[in-house]
Amino acid sequence: MLLYAATSNPGKLRDFAYAAERHRGAFTIEPLPGLEHIPAPPEDEATFDANARLKAIYYSRHAPGQFVLADDSGLEAAALNGAPGVRSARYAEDQNLNSAVSATLDERNNTALLLALRETPEDRRQASYRCALALALDGEVVHTAEGRLDGILLLAPRGTAGFGYDPFFYLPEYGVTMAEIDPTLRIQVSHRGRALENLLRELAG
Repeated sequence: MLLYAATSNPGKLRDFAYAAERHRGAFTIEPLPGLEHIPAPPEDEATFDANARLKAIYYSRHAPGQFVLADDSGLEAAALNGAPGVRSARYAEDQNLNSAVSATLDERNNTALLLALRETPEDRRQASYRCALALALDGEVVHTAEGRLDGILLLAPRGTAGFGYDPFFYLPEYGVTMAEIDPTLRIQVSHRGRALENLLRELAG
């Protein structure tokens, strides 16, 4: 079964590919063709689930007859009352950090997170990665799924293999951050991997 992913993020595509491989060829996940030419919809909903549904519906209308997968995911820090949350990709913007602060969007978002947590002791730096997935066909959502991963936020980065907030997201049970974890284990424990596994299980019946 072919699913088109409405993302060009290489980290997300990698996570999706690893999860699909576990189903021994039953599913193929590829980037949505022509995605770069489709204007992005506003992601202005209040929850991950609502944003995922919005994107899946929108992009599926650009691919008639095809299953289109969209996700919305982010980081929720307990000490920040769940922020950055659905604004995870735009957290630096919300905190008025301009592009001169750091070279990349990920670096700016991480800088904003560290500034917000600078007075927070380690025993209060619990956080969760959340992911909501929606699968749509011709403008209608046909399946949804969610995944969650709990961890602790560090104040110094570790590892180079991840993206987003991964270098700061520490998993005590494994002794690594999400930027250090083995790729195979990553997809088994990650919020995105868990969400996709739940979705693929539903599709497999």
